[in-house]
Amino acid sequence: MATKRKRTYRSPAAGEWIRPVHQGYRLACCDCGLVHRVDFRAVSHATNRATSEASVALRFWRDERATAAVRRERRKREARDG
Repeated sequence: MATKRKRTYRSPAAGEWIRPVHQGYRLACCDCGLVHRVDFRAVSHATNRATSEASVALRFWRDERATAAVRRERRKREARDG
C-alpha cells in the first residue's frame, strides 16, 4: 500500500513574488485555510491563444478536500498548543 504524503503549503512573506507551477498549483489562505487549485497560462490579446508574448490568464477551483485537511490540521495544532 502506498504511503500518503502530507501536503505542505509554502507561506511567502507579504508582497513576495512567487513562481507557481503552470497547472495544479495549490493556494491556501493563511487566515481561513481555504485552498484553491490554480492553472496559469500566457494568452495573446490578438488571438486569445497561449503564447510567450501575452498577458497571464488564471482559472481557479475550490479544493474542498485540501481545505478540510488544512483546517483539520490547524484545529489539531491549536488544541495541542492551547
